[in-house]
Formats: sequence, structure tokens, C-alpha cells
Amino acid sequence: MNLVLDPNLAYVLLVSGFVLAVLALFSPGTGVVEVGALFALMIAGYGVATLPTNWWALVILVIGVFPFVIALRSSQRWVYLIISLVALVVGSVFLFRSVDGGPAVNMALAVLTSASAIGILWIVTQKGLQAVRMRPAMDLGTLVGKLGEAQTDVLSDGCVYVGGEEWTARSAELIPKGTAIRVIGREGLVLLVEAVSPQKR
Repeated sequence: MNLVLDPNLAYVLLVSGFVLAVLALFSPGTGVVEVGALFALMIAGYGVATLPTNWWALVILVIGVFPFVIALRSSQRWVYLIISLVALVVGSVFLFRSVDGGPAVNMALAVLTSASAIGILWIVTQKGLQAVRMRPAMDLGTLVGKLGEAQTDVLSDGCVYVGGEEWTARSAELIPKGTAIRVIGREGLVLLVEAVSPQKR
């Protein structure tokens, strides 16, 4: 664990863990990002607990997140982003103390890491907010009656291709893969389908 006691590495792991944790919130389900965030934060936590730490700098790091959040909804976003960046850089540089009591984190590394973290988080949060505000591209009610094709065998579960998209589907009878289907209803985002014989298409 001696390598983890390098203040610069511990700092990078702390920021990386935080960024990965935010990414995990916006893209849950894979497990890879979540494990990466947990791993980075655990190792960084060991560094924070072991290395000489300026707790006031850690508080500044946390406070630096608030101007970033305000920037997401403010017309003066660049002002708040700059405030957030300055707070993150100051908190980063002074997070750990060197043997002589001075800052232990390299200034250039702190600026580069903080700017990169803010840039990544800004892109991710903007995309996430756009997705939340976006209306569904298709009126689900119009799917009933449409024709499509079974992408897998369909019975209690399966996948069909309808209206240019793949959908989860269910059928009362087994529908083999490749069979033409018709949507006869839906339950939420699950389509209820039936097989269509060639003469009924």
C-alpha cells in the first residue's frame, strides 16, 4: 500500500472515484463503473486516513461541487463553473500536507485533474438532463396494430422488431424467431403480439 501513500496518486484516485460514482448514477446496470468507483474510493480513503490531511481543504473540495450544480440551471453558468474549478483546485492542492507542512499535491496535476473532472461531469450531466427532458420519440399507443418480426422466440418473453426499434414482447403462443408478428396490445413497454400468417399480412 506504500504506492497509495503517494499524495498525488491518492488525490487522483479520490477524484476518479467521485467521477465514476457520478457516471454510475447516470448509467446504472453494467456494474463495471460501480466497481471501479468503489475500488478507487476505497484506496483513496485509505490514503486520506493515513496521509497528513488538511480537513479544511477536503471541505473546500466538497463545497466546490455546489457552484457546479448551480451552473447546471443558471444563465451565468461560466461564472459558477470557474468558481467551482477554483475551489476544486485550491482544495486539491492543499488536501495533503508534505513533510515540511506545505502542499503535497502537484499544482499542475491538480489543475489538470480538476478541469478534466469538471469537463467530464458537465458533459455527462448535460446529456442526462437532455434525456430526462426529451419526449418519447414514438407514441406507444400507435404501436398497436403494427406489423414486425420476431427477433427471438417469443412466448412469456422475447424480442420483436417493430416501427424501426426492438421491443420486449410477450405472446400467448410460441412464436418462432423470424416469424412475422402483429402488435395486439401492450403492458407498459412490453408489447403483446401474435403471429401473422403470410395471407393475413
